[in-house]
Amino acid sequence: MDNDLILLPPPTTRGTTSLEETLAKRRSVRAYRDTPLALEQLSQLLWAAQGVTASGGLRTAPSAGATYPLEIFVVTGPRGVTGLAEGVYRYEVTGHGLSLVKAGDFGELLADAALGQDFIAAAPVNIVIGAEPRRTEECYGRRGERYVLIEVGHAAQNIHLQCVSLGLGSVPVAAFDDAAVQRVLGMATAIRPLYIIPVGRSSR
Repeated sequence: MDNDLILLPPPTTRGTTSLEETLAKRRSVRAYRDTPLALEQLSQLLWAAQGVTASGGLRTAPSAGATYPLEIFVVTGPRGVTGLAEGVYRYEVTGHGLSLVKAGDFGELLADAALGQDFIAAAPVNIVIGAEPRRTEECYGRRGERYVLIEVGHAAQNIHLQCVSLGLGSVPVAAFDDAAVQRVLGMATAIRPLYIIPVGRSSR
């Protein structure tokens, strides 16, 4: 295991909010309190997105042929997550941890890359879902592109519903300059950014 891996607290598989309640309460939230998330909350969100749930590496979100093309990045600011320095991190599914990609506050740059959507910079945390389509297309050819897009929807919905169960707000963002997001996050060129999810406590 990577010695630089930041281990996350173990996720829980039992909550106090029913699935039906999370579905009823889920709304897009674009205004956030200036309070950080707990590391346990971030851990739960990342597990909901791509956490391992069974032997063989099977995950919370279904993947065509278990090809798992998704890559999850976390962008935190100065008041992002208690106990976690500001920066860009990559979620390491194996080991349920984070690896630092870039240190620093990149919220404003990410908002600029998302066509000036300022609430991105105001959110304590932004979860960015990218994908390496080649992993799925090698199995399914051109049809693999559709499977990747379906999969990112599964993972994103898991995050949104988990936010509700944790008392957090979130909003889906798809309007951004792909190349600019890649630069801000230090993504490999093979990884295509598909989805940004700002997360925080609603101020309304």
